[in-house]
Amino acid sequence: MTAIRPLLLSVTLALAALAFAPSASAGDPQIDAAISAGEIGERIDGYLGVVTASPDPSLVRKVQDINNRRRAVYEQTARDNNTTVQIVAQLTGEKQIAKLEAGQYYMDASGSWKQK
Repeated sequence: MTAIRPLLLSVTLALAALAFAPSASAGDPQIDAAISAGEIGERIDGYLGVVTASPDPSLVRKVQDINNRRRAVYEQTARDNNTTVQIVAQLTGEKQIAKLEAGQYYMDASGSWKQK
């Protein structure tokens, strides 16, 4: 239990960094609209994913940019807390999925898209 507390603190810090860094979170009208429309969703691994089969290329670029920024936050948090990027990303993904609204999409551990 004592080993989990620092990691949970790390994830909390990572989420705070995502929330306060507009470049690392959605906050983009096109991304927000795509999330509401079910075109993109949160993945269990802490990154955004494209739900639709034929997405707009500009939307894909924005998703990639957000994911690159998220990864940078995860890497820094992992370094600061002597853990792995994957652990920080997955814990953050679980938190992001928990915050989704009804009707929004997420990818579970099996790789399937689900609607909340």
